[in-house]
Amino acid sequence: MDIAAMSVIMNQTQVKQQASVEIMDKALDQAEAQSSDMIKMLERSVQPHIGSSIDIKA
Repeated sequence: MDIAAMSVIMNQTQVKQQASVEIMDKALDQAEAQSSDMIKMLERSVQPHIGSSIDIKA
């Protein structure tokens, strides 16, 4: 295998790896945003007054 062909193959591999890392980084950012949105929704849904007292009538 000559040097030029080997160089092309190595560059193609590097481009594929860079694209893979960029996609993974974007997916991680999106997952973080979704999790923070979920946490905000859960914090808003908490109703501390529910279940704190029981009415009993006989």
